Amino acid sequence: MSQSTRVTAKAPVDDLVIGENVDPEVLAFRANLESRSPLDEIVREGARRMLQAAIDAEVDEFIATHASRLDNQGRRQVVRNGKLPAREILTGAGPLEVRQPRVRDKSPDKENRVVFSPSVLPPYLKKSKAIEELIPWLYLKGVSTGDFSEALQALVGEQAKGLSANVIVKLKETWSQEYEEWTKRDLTGKEYVYIWADGIYVNVRLEDDANKKQCMLVVMGATRDGQKELLAIQDGYRESESSWSDVLLDLKHRGLEISPKLAIADGALGFWAALRKVSPETKEQRCTVHKTANVLNKLPKSVQPRAKSDLHEIWNAETRDDANRAFDHFLEKYEAKYHAACECLKKDRDVLLTFYDFPAEQWCHLRTTNPIESTFATIRLRHKRTKGNGTRRTSLAMMFKLAQSAEKRWRRLRGHQQILHVIEGRSFKDGLLQQESAA
Repeated sequence: MSQSTRVTAKAPVDDLVIGENVDPEVLAFRANLESRSPLDEIVREGARRMLQAAIDAEVDEFIATHASRLDNQGRRQVVRNGKLPAREILTGAGPLEVRQPRVRDKSPDKENRVVFSPSVLPPYLKKSKAIEELIPWLYLKGVSTGDFSEALQALVGEQAKGLSANVIVKLKETWSQEYEEWTKRDLTGKEYVYIWADGIYVNVRLEDDANKKQCMLVVMGATRDGQKELLAIQDGYRESESSWSDVLLDLKHRGLEISPKLAIADGALGFWAALRKVSPETKEQRCTVHKTANVLNKLPKSVQPRAKSDLHEIWNAETRDDANRAFDHFLEKYEAKYHAACECLKKDRDVLLTFYDFPAEQWCHLRTTNPIESTFATIRLRHKRTKGNGTRRTSLAMMFKLAQSAEKRWRRLRGHQQILHVIEGRSFKDGLLQQESAA
């Protein structure tokens, strides 16, 4: 590593020499760590004690489980036998030093001896899952493989030196294998009431055609209890019907037989053409955020703020009738001067208002593909900073790891109790459940 780009974990931030490969956000985060307060040290010590207590409790439980294994004199065969050397685990709270107790089975029958296999602190574990999630985040922020050790040292200290470029390469290979296994998982019995679909473009050239750019086709779904789950991440050539058909048919062939009640996507014709063939009974909802942007792009900048407000009057109307009146008002107001913008809006009138047939509590989720956009926005930053560095396989693996990390924080849909009525086929008008008339 050159002297000009070295970052020493113990040096004050003001004295750091910032090289072109060191992310300023990494240094800003490290600045907070440098000014550790007594409270920070208490938190870290508390975390160390909790981890040690969990390790000891697991050993105690294992010994208690085998308490019936006694010798001829009634003495226990499975006992503690000292402790292994202290180990330092790299965690989100910083490096924590703990010791794993040894467990010994003294039974003379060597073939039937029990062996303790720790789950809290597996053998050779040197870093927590939080650190593993940090690595794809750094990659997507534009840190190259060779600079991971330096960046991680800036974040968590000198203990990160062990995470060399070779370690990072091996991790990426592991993630690629995890992604391939995930794409083959069985979906039999699964049911997703809503799905969101979007294409994420990245500056990676496809191996079979250098003139084609990679497009990540992403599908998310909402279960009957309102939880959002990642369904598919595959690459294709643009958002063509053929590429989307491959994605949707693959989900169906792996057991996803029940069609969703509603699909949310932008105006990409390829997805809708594929959906109508694979799942013709699914209702369609165009993303109002994409539509707003498309309409505004056809208007002069001086008109855009006013037009944007008028478009929001449509999407935020309390009833479909109010939305249609706001729709007509927009066309009447702008069609004479800005015909192209109004044509862009008119052609999707019906499918822009489908959400009125679903629970009002969920409208904020059903009008937009933002759940996908917000999750995968970082991938665009990665390829912008690195000017498209990376391969198709690495991009897929990194997006998969990013989504896995983000999925833990996805919130349940509002009014998820209403989903059961949607599954049953109950009717909603303007977001309100309609009472069935007596026979």
